[in-house]
Amino acid sequence: MLDTGDDLFTREDPIFANKELLEISHLPGEGRIVGRDDEISQLANAVNPAIFGQSPSNVLIYGKTGTGKSLCAKYVSNRLVETAAGEGVDAAFAYVDCAQDTTETQAVQTIAEAVNDPDDTDIRVPDKGLSTSTYYKRLWRILDVRFDVVLILLDEIDKLDDDDILMQLSRAGEAGKIDRCKLGVIGISNKIQYKDRMDERVKSSLCEREFVFPPYDANQLRDIMEARGDAFREDVLDPSTIPRAAALAAREHGDARKAIDILRYAGEIAQSKGVPTVKEEFVTQARERAETDRFRELIRGSTPHSRYVLQALALLSLSKQRQDGFRTSRVYEIYENICRQEGSDSLSLRRVRDLLKEHAFLDIIEQSKHSGGSAEGSYTKHRLLEDPEVVKEVLTEDIDG
Repeated sequence: MLDTGDDLFTREDPIFANKELLEISHLPGEGRIVGRDDEISQLANAVNPAIFGQSPSNVLIYGKTGTGKSLCAKYVSNRLVETAAGEGVDAAFAYVDCAQDTTETQAVQTIAEAVNDPDDTDIRVPDKGLSTSTYYKRLWRILDVRFDVVLILLDEIDKLDDDDILMQLSRAGEAGKIDRCKLGVIGISNKIQYKDRMDERVKSSLCEREFVFPPYDANQLRDIMEARGDAFREDVLDPSTIPRAAALAAREHGDARKAIDILRYAGEIAQSKGVPTVKEEFVTQARERAETDRFRELIRGSTPHSRYVLQALALLSLSKQRQDGFRTSRVYEIYENICRQEGSDSLSLRRVRDLLKEHAFLDIIEQSKHSGGSAEGSYTKHRLLEDPEVVKEVLTEDIDG
């Protein structure tokens, strides 16, 4: 018979006091943004005219994942809105996740909905059903009715299908689409080469100011994690746990998101073991678990053949034949072997190329173009950005399951 006593659930968490501080989606307060004072000042300087209702500079921010780009852009935008209000200026900002809203229509709908108040404007912005041009017309009307100045934050701007929305936003005032409202665009990209593929006209109007956010070093990562230390109960963190997690993250990637993930997982390991202290030894286990879970999330919902292609690249990477990547033909050769082992018909070389492009889009792999001269012509090399051991482990357990 099942025990119906009160000991089935833990009423008080012995490890975490406020676990939300360790969630990626959590936007920390001013005191918790660590190691980005210079970047915040530069960004604030670029958009400073907006607090007086004047046109802010358009800005492009580059940097690897987890370097604080979105965090700082949102923080500066929030502060700008507050400061402008003190000057009697109606300001706002709209945030667009371009990895989710990849088309021009989706992005402009998200912006229009974010800045609209139908009670104030008597304008409706439905989720779908309107043409792109109609969404734009409604956006321009909303902006002029409601605001003196608006910042548009386009996060992961490189995931947009094309540059059309950048052209529209960066030239809205010049083209006479808006009269009263001044518009500024902050584009955020993980890819330093993104600017190279921009339309020249967009480049000239969007890239007025450019900032590069470097990876965090071990000291900054330690400060970031210590600033969120009150996510834990008092005295549960071993003194060496945060320095160890910071050193590990700095050596591998300088990514604050991953570092915070590692700290959270270390706490969960302590929880699951029923021990009162988050020990240094849990950090290595936490790092492996964080990488594995993140990769699982990345490939969730992908097709078997999409996974076979990744498995092929992981096997090649583990063989350590080359460190700078593998040609498509070599990846395809291993992929065909995996298909035979799994009793599955292989896809065409062209379709496998497409699958590799999809993985590059998700930043699972990196692609580079090479020229073999007149004898070989041009070819593409593919390099796994994930830990090949993690990739092999996740894909193998998925196949076995």
